[in-house]
Amino acid sequence: QVQLVESGGGLVQAGGSLRLSCAASGRTFSSYAMGWIRQAPGKEREFVAAISWNADRSYYADSVKGRFTISKDDAKNTLYLEMNSLKPEDTAVYYCASAPWIVLTTDVSGIDYWGKGTLVTVSS
Repeated sequence: QVQLVESGGGLVQAGGSLRLSCAASGRTFSSYAMGWIRQAPGKEREFVAAISWNADRSYYADSVKGRFTISKDDAKNTLYLEMNSLKPEDTAVYYCASAPWIVLTTDVSGIDYWGKGTLVTVSS
C-alpha cells in the first residue's frame, strides 16, 4: 500500500511562489518515478511534471516549463514542486502521483497511486 500526502497549497497572488511537498510511504521511494498532476475546476486532470526514479531526468508540461521545478529527497521520502511566477490559470488541486515514467508523462488515467491533493489558488 502506497501513501502519498501533499502539503503546501494555499492562496497566492499572481506572480508569487509556492512550494508543494509530497510525503511518501509504503514503497521504496527511490525506485519509482514520481510526478505532479493537477485538476482545475471543471477540467480534467492534467500532467504537470515528472521526475525519474534516480532524478537523472525531469519532464514538464509546456504550460509550466521555466516556472516550475520538480525535485525529490530520497532520504526524506519527499517529492517537491517549486512553483514560481504563478498565474491565475495555475489554480487547481495538485496531486502527487507514483507510476512508471511512461504512464506519468503520457496517460494520467493509468496512474495507480495518488495523494488526496492540495489546493493552489492564484488570485489576479
